[in-house]
Amino acid sequence: MAKSKKTFSSKPSGGSLTPWLGIAAIILLVDQLTKITIEKLFAYGEDLYVTSFFNLTLAYNKGAAFSFLHDQGGWQRYFFTAIGIGAAVYIIYLLKKHAGQRLFCWALALILGGAIGNVIDRLVHGHVIDFLDFHWRGLGHFPAFNIADTAICIGAALFILDELRRVNR
Repeated sequence: MAKSKKTFSSKPSGGSLTPWLGIAAIILLVDQLTKITIEKLFAYGEDLYVTSFFNLTLAYNKGAAFSFLHDQGGWQRYFFTAIGIGAAVYIIYLLKKHAGQRLFCWALALILGGAIGNVIDRLVHGHVIDFLDFHWRGLGHFPAFNIADTAICIGAALFILDELRRVNR
């Protein structure tokens, strides 16, 4: 009689953590490469007209979204860095726990990559590097943002979509 061999799966909740961390790593890589490129090509505050509603620019944000708390004495750098690190740790926990839930994990992976990208900026530069500048016919400019911010916003939208789908089931 053959003995049955017991194995322990490393797959949490029906899926692997690897693809989600891979997505986050791609976001992080694209974010950091675009920021390095912009910093090499532009002087602070310099704009490059691209279309009637979009410029590339080099801007620094010492605060959070929409420059929230940017004019404080510097403590916000450490505060937002700690929030970003805490969020990243919690997101990795959620990814492990729910690795089989595709839309939910896509949302988390995008947010994770973006959060780490902005944390790296705060640690290395003391501010977040922004460069995407949208505006509309003299009505003003939307606050400049970057790839990390874009990934976080798309991730948040996917998270809301996932929640709406879950509620409607």
